[in-house]
Amino acid sequence: MEEIGYKHLFGFLGNRIDGRTYVMYHGTAGANANRIRNNGFRRSSKGMLGPGVYLSRDLEKARRYPIDHPDEDRVIIKVKVNVGRIIVITHQNHPLQETWSSNGYDSAWVPPNCGMVKSGQEENCIWDPSRIQVIEIIKPKLLRHCNV
Repeated sequence: MEEIGYKHLFGFLGNRIDGRTYVMYHGTAGANANRIRNNGFRRSSKGMLGPGVYLSRDLEKARRYPIDHPDEDRVIIKVKVNVGRIIVITHQNHPLQETWSSNGYDSAWVPPNCGMVKSGQEENCIWDPSRIQVIEIIKPKLLRHCNV
């Protein structure tokens, strides 16, 4: 069990707005983005870190989702997130890997290059969707013209 500590704090501070509020991204299909904009996020029922809303501070990671979906229908939702109490999950089979939310944590963070994510990119999972506020939806056409 490890709440975010000094050895990981520097890596998590990127995209910070203030306190425990960060800019993050969620890659999805166009129709899903419209539903999320109108109704808010819903927790997934499963995933590497158990149920929750999966986000990343890494725009490149979000750009890849949904995997095996046509590029022209991919969009990225830019959000503002109050992460609350964070647990750092640094290895597979961590004792709280899928149960962190029932152990007093609001979000789980997988640091980059720790061996948990095949791409080496970081991952965040937020338990309570009400902690997430949509800022904007970025269309794929705009992404092709950006150097990110």
